[in-house]
Amino acid sequence: MAFDVVIVGGGPAGLTAAIRLKQENPDLSVCLLEKGSEVGAHIVSGAVLEPTTLAELFPDWKERGAPLDTPVSSEKLLFLTRKAALPVPALHLLMPQMDNRGNYVISLGAFCRWLGEQAEALGVEIYPGFAGADLFIENGRVCGIITGDMGVNRKGEEKPDYMPGMILRASQTILAEGARGSLSKKAMNTFDLRKGADPQTFGLGIKEVWEIPAEKHRPGFVQHSFGWPLDTHTYGGAFLYHFGKNLVSYGFITALDYRNPWLSPFEEMQRTKQHPAFREHFEGGRRIIYGARAISEGGVQSLPHPVFPGGVLTGDCAGFLNMPKIKGIHTSMKSGIIAAEAVMDAIQNEQAEASSYMDRLKSSWLWKELHAARNIRPAFSHWGMLGGALYSGIDSMIFRGQAPWTLRHRHADNETMIPAEKAPKISYPKADGTLTFNRAESVFLSNLSHDEDQPVHLKVQDMATWKEVNLTRFAAPESRYCPAGVYETSETDELVINAQNCVHCKSCDIKDPDQNITWCTPEGSSGPNYPSGM
Repeated sequence: MAFDVVIVGGGPAGLTAAIRLKQENPDLSVCLLEKGSEVGAHIVSGAVLEPTTLAELFPDWKERGAPLDTPVSSEKLLFLTRKAALPVPALHLLMPQMDNRGNYVISLGAFCRWLGEQAEALGVEIYPGFAGADLFIENGRVCGIITGDMGVNRKGEEKPDYMPGMILRASQTILAEGARGSLSKKAMNTFDLRKGADPQTFGLGIKEVWEIPAEKHRPGFVQHSFGWPLDTHTYGGAFLYHFGKNLVSYGFITALDYRNPWLSPFEEMQRTKQHPAFREHFEGGRRIIYGARAISEGGVQSLPHPVFPGGVLTGDCAGFLNMPKIKGIHTSMKSGIIAAEAVMDAIQNEQAEASSYMDRLKSSWLWKELHAARNIRPAFSHWGMLGGALYSGIDSMIFRGQAPWTLRHRHADNETMIPAEKAPKISYPKADGTLTFNRAESVFLSNLSHDEDQPVHLKVQDMATWKEVNLTRFAAPESRYCPAGVYETSETDELVINAQNCVHCKSCDIKDPDQNITWCTPEGSSGPNYPSGM
């Protein structure tokens, strides 16, 4: 099958790129692949949206019925100790990036489904349930993508419902897979796109959606926290948003450059709910959704070169997320618009590379915003939680993001752990089944769909290396950083992979100390199925 443009990924960046292409040139043939069973199936809802880019894409978004129903009404930023919550005074003055006035708390899944409807109305062909398994490369140029085979058993044999993958040819391919996309990773390695860039650093976001009593619901309330329970060397914190009909989105982000191999991001997330500043929001409610996803935190100095022969990177697979704002929707959408315009230039001029993409990025408000935020995240890596917070205030209030230096990211996330024997063990409280839960109970709420007989999509290159490095030196950290209980160590010290539990967070691909684990795309439609509107 041949198209002018093939887009991989049905998130905000990919859908926005598809819409902009058809807005500018209705005659272009545009195909968008989404590995989930439907658009939005792999997106855990509850997010704060800055509507800047949406207004660029659709000035009449209100008339079109965009699902932005809950404006931010109030917000807090708290520094937590074990028992206290200290509000950051003059929040908008000290940290203007956190100013959410004019923003909306949304269901991101519902928003993406709405964007999908707008794209289809313009003539975009959307194929849900098809995973982009490989790049189709001819003569040193990406000429499309290859979808994954379907109907193959764990032994690699064809089952009765076998369907081979297809080659989707394209003049230009836009990769919009989200953080640590497998095709994006291959493009970066094949075309050396990370040359000259700082290492990318990631955070693991684990999220729950709760339904709470109506009398406790505060539509548009936003709360962020940092400090306890993380140690002073680990970047991260919690967020909580009231939205929709009596819904609360709660989550916890742990930077994956943490040092202690005994740390469990899942358990840190669970015990934060026990803090009085968070507990009160859940009492009397019930948990209805659970999920997890990596996000790219590195900022502008960690961006790869986003152009390769035959295509571009956009959205969070490149790293267009503003970490101080804790927002990536409006920035991903803007990168999607710019990518679409650069790709149209390349097609019209019959160029192999969308060479105008980088110049367009650097002349946009997106680049200005990311450049102003560039020093915040690395400050926490350099000076820890308190030093990083102090620097952030100075950078924001005094330099306004225009300091005459750029702090660098010095290590990839997989290089930072210290040996288990030198790290303090962490004692986590037992789940109570009402407020806190274990991973098995949590994964059930992801509504996973993996055929247990399909090939294992988590590839360990060398089990001897796993025993020597992971097990012996770091006490099997994958059994703790995976938020879905995919990895276990047997009584005979063998690695057990429960691939059917995978929620596609990509933390193993990022954090494995020897980069011995590779996340590959499973069969199309596999993975979580998060409900619409939540």
